[in-house]
Amino acid sequence: MSTTDPEATHDCDRDVAVVGGGPAGCSAAVFCAREGLDTVVFDRGRSSLKRCAHLENYLGFPAGIDIETLYGLIHDHAETAGCEIDSDLVESVDRADDGEGFVVTPQEGDPVTARRVIAATRYDGSYLRGLDDGAAMFETYEEGGEEHDWFDREYAAHDGTTPVDGLYVASPSEEADTQAIMAAGRGARVAHRVIADARIDDGWWEAVADGVDWVRREAELDDEWNDRDRWTEWFDDHYGDDAPVDTDSDRYRRVRAAAIDESLSSYVEPDEIEERAAEGQAALASHLDADRVAGALDAETLLDAVDTETLLDGVDDETLLDAVDEDSVRDRAAELGATRGGS
Repeated sequence: MSTTDPEATHDCDRDVAVVGGGPAGCSAAVFCAREGLDTVVFDRGRSSLKRCAHLENYLGFPAGIDIETLYGLIHDHAETAGCEIDSDLVESVDRADDGEGFVVTPQEGDPVTARRVIAATRYDGSYLRGLDDGAAMFETYEEGGEEHDWFDREYAAHDGTTPVDGLYVASPSEEADTQAIMAAGRGARVAHRVIADARIDDGWWEAVADGVDWVRREAELDDEWNDRDRWTEWFDDHYGDDAPVDTDSDRYRRVRAAAIDESLSSYVEPDEIEERAAEGQAALASHLDADRVAGALDAETLLDAVDTETLLDGVDDETLLDAVDEDSVRDRAAELGATRGGS
């Protein structure tokens, strides 16, 4: 996650507006928000994902996952990253009068201005009509003797960029429109480009703007790379000769400092790794049905989990005890009594 926010856009309400709250939209939104971009996701709950009966090929869920649980998880992830979820339908996206950014007009709420827009709606791109020549953005076809048009899935480039500056398309897209996990990957790729462009607007240049959002173990830092001067030397060796500005300029030094800060901040200590793991498992558990979680574990495991920081932090103790049969409770009480009596 970036340690510096890109330069604020003073005449826009948001840095990024994402239209569509399915896997593509939420994936893009998470990356943008983690970068520090003020991001809103418009989602009326019409994601094509909800047409699935059960999702069985989304990596990380061996027995599959029900759609409502996954939908809740991806929205929770987006909000935790810093996004706002607006449950409104976007009717149109237009260029701002001054040509800088866009005006996103929802069905019920007030219009929102955004520096960049990411389209992430599999079945509909009509709200983008007017941003570019219709023949370039839409394909025409005949069905039932009538002529219809459909958003051209090849309109956007591989990285989501389009002929319209500031408009990116995660979906509709040939890359995102067949499987949910592919849509999530497409959203991440598009966000990667959005982040790079935002950094470039803030004075970075292409070679250094292409960052990576990851967390690493502090143990990987040896004495050499704990030294900030070593990072400065590395940056100058890799980017100094081809930089578009003089290496003694304020811009170069500012970008170099931000890039080094970002790299160093990605390393975390063992205690923080453990804390993040516990928080992550608790957040996941909070979206699961408590009875089903309890039913998947044996009585001894459930009793051991009471008052401990485990995956079951999202389930209260009373629910755990309700899920355990009375004989198991009596056996455990007898064990505890024997232990205390012999001490």
